Amino acid sequence: MKAYQIKIELTGSDPLIWRRVIMPAGATFNRLHDVIQTVTNFESGYPREAFHLFEFDLRDDNIRVTNNEEAYQEHQHFKKNRKAIEEKMKDVPREFADFQQAQLENLKTVIRKPTGIKIDTYIERYGELTYTYDFGDDWRFLIMLEEVKEDYYYGYPTLIDGAQTAPPEDVGGLRGYYEFLNIYHNASHPDHEHIRNWAKEQSYREYDEEHINRMLKFIKYKKTEWEKINTTNNSNT
Repeated sequence: MKAYQIKIELTGSDPLIWRRVIMPAGATFNRLHDVIQTVTNFESGYPREAFHLFEFDLRDDNIRVTNNEEAYQEHQHFKKNRKAIEEKMKDVPREFADFQQAQLENLKTVIRKPTGIKIDTYIERYGELTYTYDFGDDWRFLIMLEEVKEDYYYGYPTLIDGAQTAPPEDVGGLRGYYEFLNIYHNASHPDHEHIRNWAKEQSYREYDEEHINRMLKFIKYKKTEWEKINTTNNSNT
């Protein structure tokens, strides 16, 4: 079956935090989000938050793919009331014109929910995608298409390479992460034990390819013919 080999890089990390993953084609942007979360130490905001916001920027198509429900509803309201909104903005005082124009252009950007749009067209045409997660910590990732495969056998993603341990949730961005590492690995630091306990609460763990691949098997969005045959054969033995 068709699949994409992608490289996921955490922008600005030094040394570079990266993962190389093969994932079946036909994935939604929500599934790509799940993959990025699983190959790092992120958990979509858990256990402290219900979720964190994220987005993929498809700028060439004037599309933002995001789980930001408020942004989605604003765009839906604009679509239904576009003429009235544009007319109202014509009456804005001149000193606010630039601001209103920027706001109008922002409303014109199409907002799509990540569960309702697939990555295939965009990853193949763009060659790379940008992903921003947790607008507070502002984690930015670059997802690069390295190869299109036609002979992938599994209905779930596989991690095949990577380097460096990823940050935990809510650590305060890259700057906060490097401060965290200094304390985490320094047994003589007065906050060492506190940081170790906090890291455990955040499910922080060193880069572990085997563990990640066990977790990736739960991101199963398509059962291949090869898997169906093997499942049938196993049930008959």
